[in-house]
Amino acid sequence: MKRKRLAFIIGLLFLAALSIRPANSDDTLFASAKVGIQAYPFSLKDVRLLEGPFKQAMERDLEYMLSLEPDRLLHSFRQTAGLPTSSKPYGGWEDPAGSAPSGELRGHSIGHYLSACAFMSASTGNDRIKANADYVVAELAKCQKALGPSGYLSAYPEEFFDRVFSVRRVWAPFYTLHKIMAGLVDMYEQTGNAQALETVEKMAHWVKSRTGRSDEGHMEIVLNHTEQGGMNEVLTNIFSLAGNPEYLETARRFDEKHYTVPLSEHRDVLKGEHVNSFIPNIIGAAREYEMTGDPALYEIATYFWNQVTGARSYVTGGTSNGEGWQADPYVISTELGKDSHESCCTYNMLKLTRHLFSWEPKAEYADYYERALFNGILPTQEPATAMMMYYVPMMPGMFKTFMTPFDSFWCCTGTGMENHAKYGDSIYFHDRDSVFVNLFIASELKWPEKGFGLRQETRFPEEGKTTLVVTAAGPGETALRIRIPAWAEKGGSVTLNGKKLDVFSGPSSYFTLKRAWKKGDRIEVVLPMKLRLERTPDNVNLAAVLYGPIVLAGELGPVNMPDDKVFGSYGPSGDPVAVPKLAVKSADPSTWIKPVPGKPLTFRTENVGVPTDITLVPFYKLFGQRYTVYWDFTSESKKKESS
Repeated sequence: MKRKRLAFIIGLLFLAALSIRPANSDDTLFASAKVGIQAYPFSLKDVRLLEGPFKQAMERDLEYMLSLEPDRLLHSFRQTAGLPTSSKPYGGWEDPAGSAPSGELRGHSIGHYLSACAFMSASTGNDRIKANADYVVAELAKCQKALGPSGYLSAYPEEFFDRVFSVRRVWAPFYTLHKIMAGLVDMYEQTGNAQALETVEKMAHWVKSRTGRSDEGHMEIVLNHTEQGGMNEVLTNIFSLAGNPEYLETARRFDEKHYTVPLSEHRDVLKGEHVNSFIPNIIGAAREYEMTGDPALYEIATYFWNQVTGARSYVTGGTSNGEGWQADPYVISTELGKDSHESCCTYNMLKLTRHLFSWEPKAEYADYYERALFNGILPTQEPATAMMMYYVPMMPGMFKTFMTPFDSFWCCTGTGMENHAKYGDSIYFHDRDSVFVNLFIASELKWPEKGFGLRQETRFPEEGKTTLVVTAAGPGETALRIRIPAWAEKGGSVTLNGKKLDVFSGPSSYFTLKRAWKKGDRIEVVLPMKLRLERTPDNVNLAAVLYGPIVLAGELGPVNMPDDKVFGSYGPSGDPVAVPKLAVKSADPSTWIKPVPGKPLTFRTENVGVPTDITLVPFYKLFGQRYTVYWDFTSESKKKESS
């Protein structure tokens, strides 16, 4: 009896330890890595945003998330589990009575919500958002228990998976399952919620049992038939947290060979593929590489990243047209659609980039991250309402559209909640004795293990510089590795405690300062920004205008569309407005684009617009206007075109 009581007490202490376990990326998701991790992301709890556009976006997101009612998100779960529910479900894909087959995705939003709450809790320390998420985890555990001992948990009946495995029509239950499981993993990793790990482990056992009925050939048929999201990623994450090799074995069953084999052979056969089905599978391959060391998985992830960012992305860092890759590599000019640049795809490309940077901390990965974050993520939240975008139209002359707060629960609604809750996750990375400063975002960093702290003071991109102030020095030497971006070509400098250093670094590299720091040390980094053109690879007469890393969009006049055409729509309807051409004699845009006095980051063309000149503003600041990002350059003179 005493032994049993002692074991019980030890068990309680163990569970209590789990529940307060601090989130730290070093000892959770990377703990079982079989490859050399070269750079670790700092935990969100160690980074705090300071005043600036990213903090403002995060605060708007928090306010929206706090307006959501957990019981409404739980409605279909309780209904499926046979538990009482009196709440009304949210709309869009969450409405079980919605037009077929959209209602078959019900439950996906609760996974995004849990992830976003976990990120927001870690990023801000907000007690309300954590309490709401803890409540959801506890209620999901009740639903799982009511559904029986198998571990199954979802907002739809298990019969949906009978349809998956018999290759009958059903809309992506594995995709939805992945979101739920990922939300539970994030709740454990970011907030230490032990019940979340216990619940998701039971789900993983169910997945193993259900997929175990299929041989390799049948599993490939199933994967080719349905969208599986990132099942291989989340199962690998559960393995890294819980240590059960069965989870990793099950994860590998979701490696779709139709996707992975060509990539492992460095063949781009992406044309015709559904983009946001594809990218999460490659994130899973990256996680599997970290846990297995299989070199084929490294080739898959890195080749894919290079092809998408180098041959299939818009100037904003986004990708996809009509949710697919419709063209051959390096063909962009024909892909400027109304329904282009699905924001989920940018979210997932940033996740993949974080993995690749951790293996090889190269500036080119951070260069892409900056491009996509400033131009592909930040522009997708409407400031007045905090509502988010599904498609980001690249078609010249179109306009932005947004979700509604309670009736537009789409995939990009969910990833949108997550995007704006975790801006702190890639500003800084570290190795054993170095801090990588990757992004110029006003923020404060604490590195408790080293006793080191850093405050980044900047108004970037409204000014081309940042100042790093050491707030805690700690013992020994620490290296600061400051990214010198690809766009910073000439005139950059570093000043240490008021003294300008004689050395600098080239574009797309790191400038390193290593020393025993003192509290109050100041490093000022000047990164001059200039206007430049970025031409499409298949049409040199079609180009975007950038200022440093910032994509500038041309204002083409008010949207003048009813609210229901702007809010509650995946993408814009109707025809584009006419877009002026640019008749220029110089390839240097600074000769024909000039700053507007008193308006930061606002420019205007001079005597080159046909039929009229245009005001340009950062794409992330443009709302309520029709716009163009890509310009048609003509060799004809303005005078001749206007006549």
